[in-house]
Amino acid sequence: MDKNLDELKNMVVDVWTHGLFGVDIGSIIIALGILLSFLLIRGIFSKFVLAKLHDWAAKSTTKLDDKIVDALIPPIKFIPVILGIFFASQYMGLSDDANELIMRVERSLIAFTIFWALHRAADPLSHGLKKLEKLLTRAMMQWIFKTIKVLVVFVGAAVILEIWGIAVGPLLAGLGLFGAAVALGAQDLFKNLIGGITIIAEKRFHPGEWILVEGVVEGTVEEIGFRSTKVRRFDKAPVHVPNSQLSDAVVTNFSRMTHRRIKWAIGVEYRTTVEQLQIIRDGIMNYIVENDAFARSDEISTFVRVDSFNASSIDFLVYCFTKTTDWGQWLEIKEAFALEIKQIVEDKAGTGFAFPSQSIYVESLPGDAAEVFVPPKG
Repeated sequence: MDKNLDELKNMVVDVWTHGLFGVDIGSIIIALGILLSFLLIRGIFSKFVLAKLHDWAAKSTTKLDDKIVDALIPPIKFIPVILGIFFASQYMGLSDDANELIMRVERSLIAFTIFWALHRAADPLSHGLKKLEKLLTRAMMQWIFKTIKVLVVFVGAAVILEIWGIAVGPLLAGLGLFGAAVALGAQDLFKNLIGGITIIAEKRFHPGEWILVEGVVEGTVEEIGFRSTKVRRFDKAPVHVPNSQLSDAVVTNFSRMTHRRIKWAIGVEYRTTVEQLQIIRDGIMNYIVENDAFARSDEISTFVRVDSFNASSIDFLVYCFTKTTDWGQWLEIKEAFALEIKQIVEDKAGTGFAFPSQSIYVESLPGDAAEVFVPPKG
């Protein structure tokens, strides 16, 4: 019996001593305790230190540091995890092969954390460099920082691959051959990419502007992407237009109008006298000149003239511009203008508006036609 107990004791000691990968179970338990301790430190660090850092950033006058701190908090909170893995692995005293594996994992985590922080910091930095939008435009800035984020991901992945002994150079060479084959079938993609660069470089339009491309789309630009531009129509339906189509087409940018035009043909009756025509012309012109909503005639072309003798009316040409380019305000001004013209024509001039009409004159009837019945008098 004692012999069996000794054998069992020796087995327990052997299992406890050899444990996992030659590390005794006691060391593994202590290593796990070290890792859990750093996880606890991570919680305390996040609650007090990072909270203080966030409060300190909030006291500054600029919002840039707040956004940078918010972006860097997740990578910073991951640092205690890396430290816990490092100290736990050091305590266990692993074999050379196992220690090499753990060291590569730790280096990969360090590289991942660094490039994760850079990737997250790109967005607040793009908002902090608003002044460059005047020089490069907002769309160009968005493209630049999107490219930077892609490069950060690419370089970070290359660094991690190098840590694991994977040569990036031959891999890139292979990808280059593959890319050349893909490029033959992706000509439209490159055309759209070049078209997007052309749109941004020429500053044809920016996000938020109202554009019209005849036969394609009319609406508000929301985003200029690498391949297509997203335009929101006035019925709120999104339209994705390939950049190559926009770069080659005639684009009308209504948001860059300096004034908004009113062009009307107003027809009055033929019985209107010359004096009445002059009253109408002068009344409309005086309203335009005296109303601050309209652009001055010395700034931009303004005409109120008797223009033509139409089939059933004498037509005035009213050609003027409002100072506002806002569609709603323009409609209000145009409505008030229409009401004023009606009052000038009917009340001040004492005439009326013409409507389409046609007069038929009969000189004689055909010889075989029936006679016209004339009722007797009385």
